[in-house]
Amino acid sequence: MLILLALILTIFVFFLTPSFGRSPKGKRLERIEQSINYRNGRFENLQPFCPRWRKVWKVLFSKTSDVRPSHSFSIKKENLSSLDSTKNLFVWFGHSSYLLQLSGKRFLVDPVFFKAAPIRFFNREFRGTNVFIPEDIPDVDFLIISHDHWDHLDYQTVKQLKDRVGKVICPLGVGEYFEYWGYDSDKIVELDWNESFKFGEITVHCLTARHRSGRGFISNKTLWASFLIETCSKNVFLSGDGGYGTHFKQIGERFPNIDLAILENGQYNEMWYDMHLMPQHLSDVVNDLATKSFITVHHSKYALSNHSWEEPLENEQCAVQKTSAKLISAIIGEAVGLE
Repeated sequence: MLILLALILTIFVFFLTPSFGRSPKGKRLERIEQSINYRNGRFENLQPFCPRWRKVWKVLFSKTSDVRPSHSFSIKKENLSSLDSTKNLFVWFGHSSYLLQLSGKRFLVDPVFFKAAPIRFFNREFRGTNVFIPEDIPDVDFLIISHDHWDHLDYQTVKQLKDRVGKVICPLGVGEYFEYWGYDSDKIVELDWNESFKFGEITVHCLTARHRSGRGFISNKTLWASFLIETCSKNVFLSGDGGYGTHFKQIGERFPNIDLAILENGQYNEMWYDMHLMPQHLSDVVNDLATKSFITVHHSKYALSNHSWEEPLENEQCAVQKTSAKLISAIIGEAVGLE
């Protein structure tokens, strides 16, 4: 009995550690409660989930031998501080973490350099992929966070980046984590779907996604989102995480000049097909957005599902055959020009 009580107490204390953050409160919660996307105490998707419980058994107990690569990845570690600031560039850090240079501004998106799960052991990166640390990141103008899941918002990473970030742009409620972790409130820009933030000639639009949120047992107290960055040189869509839905077509019609779409591709399965983008819908999203080019992320660093680690790379090759858009490929750590 004493052992059980000690275990319960340990788990309780663990959930109180800073990395779990805290739920929105005060004026932030009041604003959240005014959102049309917040109902009955939680955020909801425009298109509800349709659980496929008959698929659960198949997903949980099917095994793929190569969910993780057997070899170490080939990485190119650019000196990020020496990049030509006048060029439009993309640098991928694996999974959904990347750096964008657009119109002379730096955008750091969903950086995770330490833990993609509450306990690192349960979601370790592929061998050789974790070569960047916060000290490698130069000062950034904007830190964009798509949602609060562990593989997109890493406590230790954002803590160490605090003094090198101009503005944090995130969905409603996610700003609570940043204030709790020591960020000044005037650095934080929280947006609901279809709200925008303008900074000089740059506008960041917060747009719809079909996903969920939560870092512990309580879910959907903060919002999840996609984003569109409009600059004088490029318009770039960031999908964040999320399943296929009618919102992609609506976004493409609202923004008819998307130059580049950075799309989720990987860590999917039939059990959460409406939370993550399934392979058969990758080309649909490209066509719905009518983007000129696309890059895929959310793969090649963690095994969160049961498909082969190489499958997302095959998916993008299949998708490009069904669209007129150009596929831009990159290896982790390489600076890729977007001209």
